Amino acid sequence: MTDQEQTPQLSLYELNLLVRETIEVSMPDEYWVEAELAEVREVRGHCYMELVQKDVSTHTPVARASAKCWRSRWMLVGPYFERMTGRRLCAGLKVLLRVHADFHEAYGFSWIVTDIDPRFTMGDLARRRQEIIRILRQEGVLELQRELSLPMFTQRIAVISSENAAGYGDFCNQLMHNDYGLRFAVQLFSAVMQGEQVERSVIAALDRINADVDAFDAVVIIRGGGATSELSGFDTLELAENVANFPLPIITGIGHERDESVLDLVAHTSVKTPTAAATLLIDHLAAVLQRIGEAQDAVTRTVRQRLEIERIRIDRLASTIPMLFSVVKTQQEARIDNLFTALTHAVGQHIAAANHHLDTLSNVLPSAAERLITVEQHRMALLAQRVEAVDPVQLLNRGYSITLHNGRSVRDARSLRSGDEIETRVAHGTIWSVVK
Repeated sequence: MTDQEQTPQLSLYELNLLVRETIEVSMPDEYWVEAELAEVREVRGHCYMELVQKDVSTHTPVARASAKCWRSRWMLVGPYFERMTGRRLCAGLKVLLRVHADFHEAYGFSWIVTDIDPRFTMGDLARRRQEIIRILRQEGVLELQRELSLPMFTQRIAVISSENAAGYGDFCNQLMHNDYGLRFAVQLFSAVMQGEQVERSVIAALDRINADVDAFDAVVIIRGGGATSELSGFDTLELAENVANFPLPIITGIGHERDESVLDLVAHTSVKTPTAAATLLIDHLAAVLQRIGEAQDAVTRTVRQRLEIERIRIDRLASTIPMLFSVVKTQQEARIDNLFTALTHAVGQHIAAANHHLDTLSNVLPSAAERLITVEQHRMALLAQRVEAVDPVQLLNRGYSITLHNGRSVRDARSLRSGDEIETRVAHGTIWSVVK
């Protein structure tokens, strides 16, 4: 007889039913199981989970299982977990589940969840949070943002928020309708502010701002409303490192009164709500405005005090001018008298010298005049002799004649033509001739 003939043949349903009965008999109890959530989804009120355990050193899965929490139980377990931990169940969380084994003939094996211990997850979240803070402190970036200073005129604001979020509208409304009439320029960089995409989306928005960093004075990350459980995306190492190393001051307004994320810890300033972030910016600029006003008042007071001091000095000078003028007048009058005396003496000396010179001239002038007259008379006699020697009349008396043509003496016969009338003067008379 073969093994096949000895072993009874079962249908798949019969085999699965046998497995089910075996599990029910051998594993009737519930168990607390530590696991990491690889996937969580809700379908028609039921919660379906994929559980995984990873090797501590390699982080590779060493065990996997499916788990379900039926709607009737999930309606109690889910809200209680969120209320206690401040987070929803999501992939990556470590949980402590109370489960019992279940095998269905059609759907196979799964663990049925009847309870979740929030204290275990809170402890794990706290450990992860402390580890992130330890790494940031070790890298020396935890306090980098606080070393920055808000610019004096912080008016150009880059906002990272969801475009349709009520918190963004509240933030803008608070800025634009402030009591001081201050003006701000706000530019939105839209990002996902809840769920698993928060980290990537906010980092991408920071990268876009950094590409035009000189156009802004500060960055505001705001998230209005929403459940506390949705803050998990702001408790990541990569996002914290990006914010800590950002070159502009970053203000966060993403939490609630009793919640503080890792992002809040590394930011320049952390407030609880978007309106609080707007109030912070308004108060900062209002303080600058007040400082300007106080400086203006101080300058005005200083100028007025200086003017008063100068007025007093001018009045004092004005009172001393008459006395000074009297002293100067006396000094100038004495100087003028001295000059007049010196001038009179100098003129008298000059006149005396001139009179002496005139007396000397009057003594020598007659004899000099006589000598000059004698010399000139002798010279006149010599000139008279010379004139007499060249007198034409004397030449004519000696037998010479002078021929004139048109009143001019003729020295060259070739200058005369036939028919010219010429005049010939002799000692006794004139002869008129015509040239032939």
